[in-house]
Amino acid sequence: MELDAVLLLSFGGPEGPEQVRPFLENVTRGRGVPPARLDAVAEHYLHFGGVSPINGINRALADAMRAEMPDLPVYFGNRNWEPYAEDVVAQMTADGVRRAAVFPTSAWGGYSGCDQYAQDIARARRAVGEQAPELVKLRQYFDHPLFVAMFAAAITAAAETLPAGLRDSARLVFTAHSIPVSADARYGPQLYSRQVAYATSLVAAAAGYRDYDQVWQSRSGPPQVPWLEPDVEAHVATLAKAGVRAVIVCPIGFLSDNIEVLWDLDNEVRSAAQAAGIGYARAATPNADRRLAQLARGLVEELRDGTAAERVAGPADLGCGFGVNGAPCGSSHCSAVVAPAG
Repeated sequence: MELDAVLLLSFGGPEGPEQVRPFLENVTRGRGVPPARLDAVAEHYLHFGGVSPINGINRALADAMRAEMPDLPVYFGNRNWEPYAEDVVAQMTADGVRRAAVFPTSAWGGYSGCDQYAQDIARARRAVGEQAPELVKLRQYFDHPLFVAMFAAAITAAAETLPAGLRDSARLVFTAHSIPVSADARYGPQLYSRQVAYATSLVAAAAGYRDYDQVWQSRSGPPQVPWLEPDVEAHVATLAKAGVRAVIVCPIGFLSDNIEVLWDLDNEVRSAAQAAGIGYARAATPNADRRLAQLARGLVEELRDGTAAERVAGPADLGCGFGVNGAPCGSSHCSAVVAPAG
């Protein structure tokens, strides 16, 4: 498939205190989130000066992708904050781009990790009109060898930050963003949680761990709605009571150090571990690791040149292929709505 460009598509984040509340209103629009809840979450951002690191990380990642793919222009756009995807696709159109690959900063299936990005693509094309370029969302990549290698290396590096006497006995705990149990069932039998469980097994094996735990974080919404559990903070407290002396927490569900990683893990969970008297180490996310740019290049080559997909061997029904212009990719779990540009 001929390609003219690549679009790095992400979530977005505020870059100053005055942007925090408008950003959160964008994220939660139409969901009926109480103002008091927005105020509470805003405090997490204000704790870090009102700046999420995610935009800066993605700009650096875009630069790394340009170095990996010098023959293709790389654009960067967001769902919830500047630069908005609609504005970036308009610029791509003005630049004469006819077809571009879209690399989302989510490795996963399900609504938030996959379908919503397809909807972003469709919405941006509608905003631009019938002259908008064809946009092809690249496949899910939770089982890509470089994805596995980055997290495995991060676990090893995190273990080395613990006192020597705690490293060998430290419990490895993987965490990903929780979602409602009903949402996890929307795309077939627990598609998202099965993908996370499979990826954790790959990363743990690559890092040399036979035993580990898979937990969840950052749930929101009313308490009567069931979400994926156990929660990471509660789980660390349980481990401490059971006599575990140290934990290594790997945020496998996140590609970058967004506020949910910095606040939930580096602040709340670290404080809980310290209060319980156990050692704590947090594995790094990929951020702008050059290997992530290489992973993106590999996915582009799969699409453009027809090269074989790079996957760590496993069940074939855990992922999907390419989705064009926000249309379903063809997998049975995909429910994105076909949205023409005009």
